[in-house]
Amino acid sequence: MIQVVNRAVDIIEYVAHDSSRPKLLGEIAADLSLNAGTCANIVKTLLARGYLEKNSGGKGYILGRNLYSIVEVSGNYRELIKAADAEMELITDTLTENSILAILRGEERVIIHKKNAEQFVQAHTANEKKAYDTSSGRLLISMQSDPALDSYIKKHGLPSPVIWKEASTKKRFMEIVEEIRGRGYVLTEDSERLTGVAFPIYKKDRLVAALSIYMPSFRCNEKLLKMLIETGARSAKKISANLSQ
Repeated sequence: MIQVVNRAVDIIEYVAHDSSRPKLLGEIAADLSLNAGTCANIVKTLLARGYLEKNSGGKGYILGRNLYSIVEVSGNYRELIKAADAEMELITDTLTENSILAILRGEERVIIHKKNAEQFVQAHTANEKKAYDTSSGRLLISMQSDPALDSYIKKHGLPSPVIWKEASTKKRFMEIVEEIRGRGYVLTEDSERLTGVAFPIYKKDRLVAALSIYMPSFRCNEKLLKMLIETGARSAKKISANLSQ
């Protein structure tokens, strides 16, 4: 048994017990009979990985969003991942570029499944990121029904000019939304110099996720971009068909 891993699991289980009450660092160390310094280092790592979070009041620790995401993915999205996995593998093998399956949760785009290609220079994107700052997030927002879109804007506002300059006014935002709906996909180059193309995934006409293929912008050319769009559109339709059977 690897001791540090065992201790990390002990800490997560301890914080999960009576999860509504934040646990102080001192009580975690004392109740688990851990050296204070060792406990602090493990907690710091769990914070960095998103498995623990500081309580909003500033004192104590609670379970982090990444831990809930793992549980959520293993349960609610199992059918979706199963329907998409083979197509995503085919994308990676055919194009040698990364692909992700993502959902919209609040103002975040959350990755629930990914496939990484074997490229010397890899494109990387965070598991959770502001939806307005990603191709998949922009797609998931734009393809909502008009009432749902209005509700989203009221709750989360329009995109910041720093993140999505072209859509930072209501008029331009709605114009771009209509363009996205008409085109059926989103192509974007974000602040990290990634080129991404995203397509909608439906289950019996209900939008449930986005399929995105992305790469470092320097590697993208006209021919490859055309392949990305054709392959992504075809794969998204196949995944949607798999879900609707």
